Amino acid sequence: MAEYTTILDDLDVSMRLGIHPHEQVPQRVRLSVEMTVAYPAPVSQDSIDQVLDYDFVREGVRQLASGPGFALQETLVEAVAALCLSDPRVTAVRVRSMKLDVYPDAKVSCAITRRRPAATSTDTWV
Repeated sequence: MAEYTTILDDLDVSMRLGIHPHEQVPQRVRLSVEMTVAYPAPVSQDSIDQVLDYDFVREGVRQLASGPGFALQETLVEAVAALCLSDPRVTAVRVRSMKLDVYPDAKVSCAITRRRPAATSTDTWV
């Protein structure tokens, strides 16, 4: 087995995110995603068919951003993590969101790491 880390870094989107009245209009949010991707063997062919195409993550995040929005960064990063883990080759994902303009003197972030549950054996040893 071969593991690679595929990173989509600093993707800026405009979306509704927050609980305050001034956050009911779209604001700038930056997302970074690191996925641990497992393949049966090291990649030996220079072909996108051999690896995870990270376009699905970028497009999925953009689709989430264009929806009704999220009250909490925590639910946003959970949704992005679930999107990434929908590809069975992704064994772990770290997602970070950052509200860039919520305060004039600071940015506010939330980050999580999620791992695919380990397969459980159904074999019975006698």
